[in-house]
Amino acid sequence: MEDLHPVLLGTLASGLATLGTALGASVVFFFRRIETLLEDILLSGAAGIMLAATFFSLLQPGLDIGQAQFGSEAIAALVVVGGLLAGAWLLWLIHQRAPHEHFITGQEGPPNPRLGRIWLFVIAITLHNFPEGMAVGVAVAGTGFAGGTALTIGIGLQNIPEGLAVAIALVAVGYNRMQAFLVGLASGLAMPLGGLLGSAAVWIAAPLLPAILGFAAGAMLFIISDEIIPETHSRGYQTAATFALLGGFAIMLLLEATMG
Repeated sequence: MEDLHPVLLGTLASGLATLGTALGASVVFFFRRIETLLEDILLSGAAGIMLAATFFSLLQPGLDIGQAQFGSEAIAALVVVGGLLAGAWLLWLIHQRAPHEHFITGQEGPPNPRLGRIWLFVIAITLHNFPEGMAVGVAVAGTGFAGGTALTIGIGLQNIPEGLAVAIALVAVGYNRMQAFLVGLASGLAMPLGGLLGSAAVWIAAPLLPAILGFAAGAMLFIISDEIIPETHSRGYQTAATFALLGGFAIMLLLEATMG
């Protein structure tokens, strides 16, 4: 596996993580809805996995690589932080410019009456999954498949409740189960694209790897803070959601400790 080209390796790993989205979306063939409490718990657990992944699979390796490159912890930290802020800013900018709709908090971005509601959902899902795929691609291309195994598994696990939430929400607003499953499945296809671009960036600009790792982390942190936490804390189950986030963080920590 390690003999593969870094770009192919990063794209393959992000594609493997996409299987979690397909698995989650397939649940719609057995259940038409899930309880709000369970949905918030599952999504918050996914956020906890993402949160831990940003630290252990992106920021810490970025700092280590930066220190080796620049010979200075301070310079390494500045480069990684610069990438982190750039990633969050770019995601914010895209959210401001791209019309999309979240399942709970509603529409964001400029209104576009020509787009049907399902396409607003698809855009929102793509904006969500792209940085996750990029994170996997960057980590695996930069540190090798062995170094990115925990992140690939973690993102795959957190994709399960995301795919489930997408499919269930679409059924709830009137789409049939097959349509809901296919859209949920399609939402995950943004991940291999993100993985391809992230791993290509690492391959082309290897000296910028600390900044690229920080960029991927910033994009993921923006998604966690701007989307998942507000949505899972808006329906009265914020305490359960908080502990679910801690549980997801603990799962990713254990994955990193045993496989990272």
